[in-house]
Amino acid sequence: MKSAFRSKPPHYPQSWSELPGGEELKLVIEQVCNELSQRVFGYHMVKMGNLSSEISLPDCSIRHQIQQTQVASAHSGIITRSDNLPYVENSIDGVLLANELDFAQDPHEILREVDRVITANGYVIISGFNPFSLTGMARFLPIKRGNVLHSARFFSAGRIKDWLQLLGFEVVEHRHILFSVLFAQQAAKQPAAWQQWCSRHCPWCSSVYVLLARKRTIPMTTIKAKWKVKPRFSAVGASMRDAASRTHS
Repeated sequence: MKSAFRSKPPHYPQSWSELPGGEELKLVIEQVCNELSQRVFGYHMVKMGNLSSEISLPDCSIRHQIQQTQVASAHSGIITRSDNLPYVENSIDGVLLANELDFAQDPHEILREVDRVITANGYVIISGFNPFSLTGMARFLPIKRGNVLHSARFFSAGRIKDWLQLLGFEVVEHRHILFSVLFAQQAAKQPAAWQQWCSRHCPWCSSVYVLLARKRTIPMTTIKAKWKVKPRFSAVGASMRDAASRTHS
């Protein structure tokens, strides 16, 4: 398995419009992320990255949603890198990573930063491109070589799950969406019946997956010992003292 770190950073998209059919792709991912965000509670939600910052979560119960980008844009709230977050430890209740790991130089460092700033029992929502899909195979073909999808990392959902579990996250839901070749401009506009059929019979070949994971913190509890040390001596009772005094007398 290749290392997740790249010495040369991949091309980082400034907006969904740089991706083929980007607006349609954004709407489909946005719909699923918005639905999953209803399970996130607390005070602070961070949308990490240029793509995440454009995702709208109107049904999320957290109203303070921080839009974090790497460059200044119309959606910027905080400008910073995803692998060097300016938040204190255990201060963020939810994090959205909309295809952020696909264009990251070091995805491990991003997840470590998420683990550092997220609260106990906090949630992270991650969407990514599936390498085992038609889109994943099409990126090896000599078509549309200038497309930003050729720079995407295409980490499998299983690999992301392994990283999350090592950090103490539990994956509570896994969604499969978009059964089409995303290199085509109108790929996202497939009939709903076709999408439903593929979701039911071959979910493994979806072009995009969405994961919902929860941070699990095991509380530290004191374990009481079940045994006690028995003394090797016993106190002398009053009856024995009386018997000793009669013997001497």
